Amino acid sequence: MVRHNVFFWLDESLTDEQKLSFEEGLKALFEIDVVANGSFGKPAGTPERPVTQNTFDYALVLEFDSVEQHNAYQVHDEHTVFVDQFSQWFKQVRVYDTQF
Repeated sequence: MVRHNVFFWLDESLTDEQKLSFEEGLKALFEIDVVANGSFGKPAGTPERPVTQNTFDYALVLEFDSVEQHNAYQVHDEHTVFVDQFSQWFKQVRVYDTQF
């Protein structure tokens, strides 16, 4: 299994409506046939600690059954649509992929 963790820092000028649109875009990624499981969230209200990083706006977690499925996702038309539609709103994106 591959867990694809994506952290988004968005432009501060986005409206609430634009943020809702972004969330709908995230949800649409869960429907891609090679995605085994998906979820997204915002930083938790946990206490700050020296090792905690919670400056991001959204975290996306997608699971794939294999590296090949992950790789197919990266070039999937719906993933491309998401990137094309929302990338202008990204200030920063970080990806951490883990294989189990």
